[in-house]
Amino acid sequence: MKSVIPLCLLAAGTLRLMAQAPPMTVLEIDVDNVVAYVDDLADPAKKATVPGISPMPSNVTRIMKWAIAIGDIVAVNGKPAKGLYTFRFGPGIMATTTLTPARSIADLGSGCPAEAHFTILQPDGSLVGSIEASGSNGAPPPGAPASATSTLLAVVGGTGPFLGARGQLSRATDTARTASMIEDPAYRRVNGGGKRREIIQLLPMTRPEVVVTSAGPAVFHSDDFSAVTMAKPARAGEVLILTVTGLGPTRPVVDAGQPFPAYREGNLHVVTSPVSVTVNGEAAEIQNAFGWPEMTDAYRVDARVPQGTAAGMATVRVSAAWVAGSEVKVPVR
Repeated sequence: MKSVIPLCLLAAGTLRLMAQAPPMTVLEIDVDNVVAYVDDLADPAKKATVPGISPMPSNVTRIMKWAIAIGDIVAVNGKPAKGLYTFRFGPGIMATTTLTPARSIADLGSGCPAEAHFTILQPDGSLVGSIEASGSNGAPPPGAPASATSTLLAVVGGTGPFLGARGQLSRATDTARTASMIEDPAYRRVNGGGKRREIIQLLPMTRPEVVVTSAGPAVFHSDDFSAVTMAKPARAGEVLILTVTGLGPTRPVVDAGQPFPAYREGNLHVVTSPVSVTVNGEAAEIQNAFGWPEMTDAYRVDARVPQGTAAGMATVRVSAAWVAGSEVKVPVR
């Protein structure tokens, strides 16, 4: 009996380890002025020839039809953003479980093949990166957020900070306007469209992390570059220098695996993704985020400790491109 108890404890510990999943990031992407243009024209020369609002096509639900929705990305996780959203669906298969003329027989009812593309920009118009997803325009996938109402797409990759990402996409809201492809999409913002909220459960290939050494987190006072320690803690309102990995591409670009060039006036390699720092959950003011000269995958982030931060061990977390890293603790007096 004595030998069984440790084995049971070991088994329970193993199960706990097996249950740990890779950290997931949820991106709620809000899209505005969404118009779904349906290919309802026999004559291709008529496409995009009418500047005004076209009537909704009467044959939008016919089998083998396809359409493309176009919209403007306006926010990611509630933070302002810009960008282009496209959602191509079709040709429609109109699957059904019972034999129905002019519909596709299948083991489940379904919509049609679909592809989604998000090119995300910062509010100033600078490029962050893109996310690609592919799948079916049908029911939300198992494990989708409770708010999901439709769409079963797998994230198949991305660019910039989303390079190598995977995950799944579902849709929470959809009030997109449907139009004929006779309507000119140049006037999409003038004519107006609906809204969509797409939810991406993202498993990024990398995430930002504050470097931790044997002496503790690599966090320094900005006035003298001395380390933040129990003997010399941070102060509320003070600017700290954080050493971080995994912040992704910079402008100008540096090839993967190569160190950032030696410093000279005007050659800072600025992180292209939006970077944020929280202290005890409160947003810190970001002053800089750039590659450390002559170092590889190491970045300097200057952040001001929020006024009113309580004395004690404060929790610090860095995010880049809406992907959060692990928490570290730093002393604050």
